[in-house]
Amino acid sequence: MEMNFAFLEKKQEYELFSGACIDAERILESSPVMSAVASRKALELCVKWIYSIDSALEPIGNREGLQSLLHNNGFPSLMDITLWRRLQHIVRNGNESVHTSKRLTRDNAVLSLNILFDFVEWVDYCYGRDYVERVFDEKKIPDATTDMNVVQEEYRQVIKDVQKNADKIVNEKDKEIERLLALNKELRNEMKVQKARNIKNREYVYEPDLSEWTTRKRYIDADLEANGYVFDQDKKRNCVEVEYPVVGMPNQTGRGYVDYVIWGDTGKIIAVVEAKKASESGDKGRNQGKLYADCIQNMQGKRPIIFYTNGFETYLWDDANSAPRLVSGIFPQKDINAMIERRCIKKSVNSIQIDKQITDRWYQLRAVTKCCENYEKGIRKCLLVMATGTGKTRTATSIVDVMTRSELMGKVLFLADRKELVKQAKDAFYKYIENTTMCNLLLNKDERNAKIIFSTYQTMLHAIDTIKNADGSRFFSPGHFSLIVIDEAHRSIFNKYKAIFQYFDACLLGLTATPKNTIHQSTYTFFDMKNNIPTDVYEYEEAVEKDHVLVPFYLIETSTQISDDGITYADLDEEEREAYEAEFVEDGGVPEHIPPERINKYIFNVDTVDRMISDLMNNGIRHKNGNHVGKTIIFAQNKLHAKFIVDRFNELYPQYKGNFCKLVVCDEPYAGQNLKDFKKADDYPFITVTVDMLETGIDVPEITNLVFAKKVYSRIKFEQMLGRGTRLCENLFGEGEDKKEFVVFDYMRNFQFFDEHPKGREAGEVVAPVAARFIRMVQMIKCLQDANYVDVKYQNIRENLIDHVVDDVKAMGTERVEVRLELRYVERYKERKQYECLEEIHKEEIIDHLAKLVVSDEKDEAAISFDVLMYGLMLSVMTGGKNLGRLKRYVVGNANILLKECATIPDIKVRISELKELVSDHYWDVQDVLKFEETRKSLREIMKYIPAKKEKLHYSNFKDIVVFREEGRLTSLSASDFEDYRAKVNEYVEAHKTTPAINKLLHNEPISVEDYNELERIFTVELGTAEDYEMNYQDTPFGLLIRKIAKMDRTAAYAAFSTFILEERPNTEQLHFIEQVVDYVVENGYINNVLDLMKTPFDRPYKFSLIFTYEEQVKFVKIINNIKNNALVT
Repeated sequence: MEMNFAFLEKKQEYELFSGACIDAERILESSPVMSAVASRKALELCVKWIYSIDSALEPIGNREGLQSLLHNNGFPSLMDITLWRRLQHIVRNGNESVHTSKRLTRDNAVLSLNILFDFVEWVDYCYGRDYVERVFDEKKIPDATTDMNVVQEEYRQVIKDVQKNADKIVNEKDKEIERLLALNKELRNEMKVQKARNIKNREYVYEPDLSEWTTRKRYIDADLEANGYVFDQDKKRNCVEVEYPVVGMPNQTGRGYVDYVIWGDTGKIIAVVEAKKASESGDKGRNQGKLYADCIQNMQGKRPIIFYTNGFETYLWDDANSAPRLVSGIFPQKDINAMIERRCIKKSVNSIQIDKQITDRWYQLRAVTKCCENYEKGIRKCLLVMATGTGKTRTATSIVDVMTRSELMGKVLFLADRKELVKQAKDAFYKYIENTTMCNLLLNKDERNAKIIFSTYQTMLHAIDTIKNADGSRFFSPGHFSLIVIDEAHRSIFNKYKAIFQYFDACLLGLTATPKNTIHQSTYTFFDMKNNIPTDVYEYEEAVEKDHVLVPFYLIETSTQISDDGITYADLDEEEREAYEAEFVEDGGVPEHIPPERINKYIFNVDTVDRMISDLMNNGIRHKNGNHVGKTIIFAQNKLHAKFIVDRFNELYPQYKGNFCKLVVCDEPYAGQNLKDFKKADDYPFITVTVDMLETGIDVPEITNLVFAKKVYSRIKFEQMLGRGTRLCENLFGEGEDKKEFVVFDYMRNFQFFDEHPKGREAGEVVAPVAARFIRMVQMIKCLQDANYVDVKYQNIRENLIDHVVDDVKAMGTERVEVRLELRYVERYKERKQYECLEEIHKEEIIDHLAKLVVSDEKDEAAISFDVLMYGLMLSVMTGGKNLGRLKRYVVGNANILLKECATIPDIKVRISELKELVSDHYWDVQDVLKFEETRKSLREIMKYIPAKKEKLHYSNFKDIVVFREEGRLTSLSASDFEDYRAKVNEYVEAHKTTPAINKLLHNEPISVEDYNELERIFTVELGTAEDYEMNYQDTPFGLLIRKIAKMDRTAAYAAFSTFILEERPNTEQLHFIEQVVDYVVENGYINNVLDLMKTPFDRPYKFSLIFTYEEQVKFVKIINNIKNNALVT
């Protein structure tokens, strides 16, 4: 039997990728992992082939990344969106095979191969010379043979290459790829004609067919009505007209009929909607829609917006301004009007002056300029990496201010994950752009028409569905916002709330303090960041070491024996053993060991906490009065731990009468007042103990100590916690004595953890019990198709499962935005016939797209969880899974609890014999799906009687000892005895930077004759002679010498250019050049000759004479000369 991909061997035009496709199939049974790698390789080569052959796409180089190719240049709109989305399965399986130790199953490898086949089939339909319809057949995959060694070795080498060269398949020789791509480029024009002919003359059906008429009536009409449109064939204003006739079409009659036109309030058509069958791709609708728009523009003089849709996927194309893009639905009239109005705006963002009251620091101006220029160019997603305390919110405010004043953007949505952060963001925005209407959606939904909306993710997701206009349409339409600002952008947000970003057609601005190199790959993918490079980066090290806008920390790492190892009975002395036995008695005995995971969660040891508090009080940075520590936050493991710390502090330091250390946790009645008092610089409390309330959303510059008394696994949370201490604070310790550092006490080895795991360990996404049951049921349906389960008893189980799954899908209300976004899959899988023989690819579709949408009226969560448990058992039996033992222990454990603790309950009394049978060994001798299903049905309703497990709290006072302590000292200039003149000069300048003359030179202030005379005395009398100076520095002026040694203050260097930046509004290239000059001036003190601007390092990548106008050059040179002249006396 021929393999699925055998037909490729006869098609020379597919030479670039055919071999990899055949390899992927040939090797599958021998090595699913190698097959997945080969499928990914084949996909990349095939995509590059399309780029080289299709004139509709911009040509690329052979080293362009696969994800970039899949997402850019309109590539997704070439094919059915479902097929395009499925390509991610190939990418994901291939990447996991290369980059992780995760074992890939045969089913996943078959899934990759199946999708690859569908993709190649589409390629042949579009570009092939002799296309015939083919169907993937899993039975055609060849059996494993002994001659696979050569192919396996080749793909093992691919894995090695990829692991060395992140995420790029490099096994193919680059020259061969370039040769084949170049050959294809010569055929681009020919292929353009051939593709058009193929699409016109051939039939290609990827989805179950829905006629165009049915598609329109079932989905598109409903979408239009949901957005407030009325249908009218005669009104010609504020309505939708169907089958609208146009003239000027490129056909024999010159006539055509637009499926839908949307009339505006001026009597002009503002949009066309081209409808296609659900089975057809958007590419057909795009071309047709453009032709209709051309005709209407010629007829009325104004170009309409183009929508094309198959009812499930809708594309918007404002071809006067931007490329086509996938949107969540047809826009209401107000949003279309706004888009058309923006066409007339000719104001460049670079002509809008950045408000220096909002952002005045160099790196903030750079970030604002980059983002605004990106949005103007049509780059719709920006990601800013900025260390906590460097002004992320102010930078975002400035971007919003510039973009809205330029009128290129309308309304803005700011999203944060906590209500405190929402309030803080709104207050910050209002402080700087108070003339703009704003609304905190959590507090006042009546002001929802404001220009800027602030909300949590959950509130906004709910608001999309529930806040309606008077006509019943959604108030928050797909085009309502022009920009969404995402505070602390990270993958858990995109996973949990991705429906928000899929629904709104808005530009995105992501803000994060997470260091660039520790951001998860999925975040970069979400923001379409090529090569994992954010739009702009300003990290902690640069802020501390280069610009001094944040302060460094001094780290004290300490671990105790109990924190590290827990409590072991055998290690205790006689007295402690008695206390241990009294406290930890369980079922007549005591545990031999208490693991460290329980310490500070359920077990609180006095000596452990007392040592930590004493360490803080003795070694923390003290308040300016010298009597006690300065402002401090202690991060506790949980609320009980936090309260225990406060209680122990009050016991150790009764002289403070309970005022010095206060609790700030979510259910503490006075938490708000305690935090308000903490913000007062010189007032009690000086220590607050919290769990997670103060990780973000608090700005107290006076904080000088942080105590990590909890384990932290999230890199994002870790950075946020550190950020509480990084802010500058002038005169903290008295006039002229600013905050120089803060101390971090790490008692839980957090820094060691992040040394070993720089990206941290994010918590997995929590799957709701009803979703987990749905997934298990779908998996069961697939497994019960096996020949071993054709008996009618097994098939009855399968039929019941199908009924349940179909009912769950039918119950997904299409009024929910999450459901609307997955409507294609809802419509398909609510049909029972789809489950007659469920393929692997369809099983994955149901799980990926529908499980998260399941809701249930069933209130008995214990019964649902028992379903999940028992279905898991059944799946383990059918698939030979490794979880059988673990699941068995859960089931038996639950049955034992019911027997021992709940046997007097009537519902349980009648099932005692069944429960005893379940816990017996002979029940498990024969493990069968039928028996497990009977148990599930019989016992599920009594699981609710199992009492909720409550962990007993223990308080102890065992002696603890420090087992590890290390202090990381801050680096500083060391004082030394210098013997030569140059060394004396260097030492003097570094040690006397605060003297008036040197301070002026550091800060680019002009020096006086008196200053010059004082410098002359120092260099030629105090440190040596005039001959010493001349011998070492010739005729270098004293001021310029100091600049060379001490360098110039970076803030002062930026300030020299601030007026130029604010008045001239330089673009990104010009800003980059200015930054090069500032770096040089800071390092060297000045530029000696303006002609140096034409030389290295300033001649790359942009030349001074080419990127600035003559008038700008004159102003620029004047700044350079002023910097130098300020160090001279004329």
